[in-house]
Amino acid sequence: MSVRRFEMDAQTLKVLAHPMRVQMLRILQLRKKVSVTSLAAELNETTGATSYHLRQLARHGLVEQFESDEPDERGKTGPGTGRKQQWWRMAVDEIHTTGFDFLANEETREAASFVLREYQSDRNRRMANWYATATQWPEPWQRASSDMAAQLELNPKQTRALADELAAVVNRYHELKPGRGARTVEVQYAVFPADTGLPR
Repeated sequence: MSVRRFEMDAQTLKVLAHPMRVQMLRILQLRKKVSVTSLAAELNETTGATSYHLRQLARHGLVEQFESDEPDERGKTGPGTGRKQQWWRMAVDEIHTTGFDFLANEETREAASFVLREYQSDRNRRMANWYATATQWPEPWQRASSDMAAQLELNPKQTRALADELAAVVNRYHELKPGRGARTVEVQYAVFPADTGLPR
């Protein structure tokens, strides 16, 4: 199945530059689907505010609504009831942001800075949570985890090739059928030139 990739534009970037909307996308990525009620409870917000922000994200193609016979959190719907539950899910698999172009543009710099900062802060929180809870996981998961940092001597062309190769490996595993006992596994990596204090 092909990966649905969303290329961020300036208008969508400005819509996304809102703390609740960034949180919504993260929850949808984790939960796969949510109802307005469950999402509002997780965000500690009203259903009205939650619905509004979901609609704004949907207008720009980031999320979508669908119906299902599956019961909601209160078991009020289901096959044979004549009522369908309304769910929300991600409409894309990847969101690609050309951050440097947005940062260089005065009209989008503030929004881009906010979104990039929120993404990185969220990454850091999730990594910190792993270290705080790692010993509570079964030993096979502890052994399966990995954390690595490396510094290489590469030129821009080689650096781009490295980034593309890493992305290709992740995409290959993304397409695999989940094995027995599968859980959501997070992969974090970044490729960028190190500031060594030497002339650029």
